[in-house]
Amino acid sequence: MEITPTGLVDACGGADNVRRALRHQDKVIIELIELERVNQDVLPISTIDHSLRQITLDQPVSQGALTALGRVIDHNLREQAAPFYSPSQKTDFHRPGWHISPPQGLLNDPNGFIYFQGHYHLFYQWYPFACEHKDKFWVHLISPDGVQWHTAPLGLTPSDWYDSHGVFSGHAMVMNDALWLYYTGNTRIGPERLRQTTQCVARSSDGIHFEKLGPVIDAPPAGVTEHIRDPKVIHDGQHYRMLLGAQREDKIGRLAQYSSADGLTWHYDGLSGDSLGEHGYMWECPDLFQLSDQWLCILCPQGSPSPTPDHQVPHHNGYAKATLEADGITLDNWQVLDHGFDFYAPQTAQTPDNKRMLIAWMGLPDEVEQPSLSAGWLHQLTCPRELRWENGQIYQRPAAALQSLRGPQQLLVINPECHSTTVDLGTKQFELNTTLPIPTSGHYTLYFHSRSGMMTPASSGKPSGCALTIDGDSRTLTLDRSASLAKEGDTRRCIHLPEPLEDLPLQVLADTSSLEFFIAGGQWTMTSRYFSAIDATFFALTRDRHDTPLPKEMNWYALKNASVR
Repeated sequence: MEITPTGLVDACGGADNVRRALRHQDKVIIELIELERVNQDVLPISTIDHSLRQITLDQPVSQGALTALGRVIDHNLREQAAPFYSPSQKTDFHRPGWHISPPQGLLNDPNGFIYFQGHYHLFYQWYPFACEHKDKFWVHLISPDGVQWHTAPLGLTPSDWYDSHGVFSGHAMVMNDALWLYYTGNTRIGPERLRQTTQCVARSSDGIHFEKLGPVIDAPPAGVTEHIRDPKVIHDGQHYRMLLGAQREDKIGRLAQYSSADGLTWHYDGLSGDSLGEHGYMWECPDLFQLSDQWLCILCPQGSPSPTPDHQVPHHNGYAKATLEADGITLDNWQVLDHGFDFYAPQTAQTPDNKRMLIAWMGLPDEVEQPSLSAGWLHQLTCPRELRWENGQIYQRPAAALQSLRGPQQLLVINPECHSTTVDLGTKQFELNTTLPIPTSGHYTLYFHSRSGMMTPASSGKPSGCALTIDGDSRTLTLDRSASLAKEGDTRRCIHLPEPLEDLPLQVLADTSSLEFFIAGGQWTMTSRYFSAIDATFFALTRDRHDTPLPKEMNWYALKNASVR
């Protein structure tokens, strides 16, 4: 006899006792809060796993009953997450004032960044209950300009049999006047935590309330491991294409491509990326778009060759030129997208005036030991950036809408006769603009530091904080955060400055616990979480020798908050 949705929930001990639903090899597995509440006289149970509090049913369950069970779990998860979802009223001296950060818990990849029905929509990965990478939700934010955001109801929860261990990353599409979310459903089976991966879709007509339609790709293709995720969907003028970051069975990263006429039924077209060689063991978070008629593909390869000896962590970011073919994509001319410490999983969106905007996760996988843990939250997103295609590469500049956060312009004049200049800006939220001359020899350094780390001409030590050094002998620009409060991750990153470049325009955006450097008009960027003392409002400029040229002046602005409401 078929189990009805109501009968299934009742036999499991009631709606408040159901924690998770899974399906493996046509068997339905239900995880419960209390096993003792199960009515075994009604449920046809084949096995009970007491350690996982899971029961495996010995009778098929209809898709309708599974869907209804998912809605029960969704309701439970939303109630459990509600106390953690409201914008945080708590303040701590690492909390950003104008970047997106989680109210509590862990934030990672931005997802579903798109312009729909007159507003920007942005989602991000969130685990509300601790600063850990566990079952991911999608937080939903809406904005008129990409700067001032307000919180919408939770977008997606890990509620269904195909995503119950995490609604993993994906993108958004507008199709037939509706907002479609493509994402990876993640589940783990048994004590061995056997990974099962599906590519799923949810749809909304109003951009607020989403209906899950379930998996549209229910298993990896032949020759690919269960590490296949992060769907990006575009329409190339003829049909829909889906790109997935993937791992071949020989542990080589590649792109898996599918095609579709309607966005629901997908055909596997094969793997792309051989032109980049053995470029890491897994490719994550693909994005595909055009800038000035040039197709570009952003990727986050894991385990690819490091661009500099200072890059020790296995997580990378970059992009390649893309040539779209009937059944695949050719990639060439790989370039690093951001040269800093904390830049991963970027997503782009097309603006109403046909520009391309980017927001990334200001963090890295596996790095969770940050000072904000003591306040119960972890990670943030970058500022929104406008992308342009210039001189054969992507240039990144802060979105023009960020200028609305500026206070009055202030001028900092540098005395060319002094070995060192120090000033208290009085804030950790500021924008600084200047031009850095590249010396023929010697070096000078810009420091962002605390009062206790102030440097005087007679001192021999460096200020505590973060340092940006321009060296004429090696023609390098080096970012060093080894004296900050960061507890893990790399501490030095370097950019080599090509000849005959003589001056470097520099724009710095700071927000309490982050620094974003836009160099040479956005030709290079360096993004860093920067944890420092509460009084780290000081800026200093020092040089190693008297004849090393310095910037003549700098203008700067204090930046107002743009808190998520």
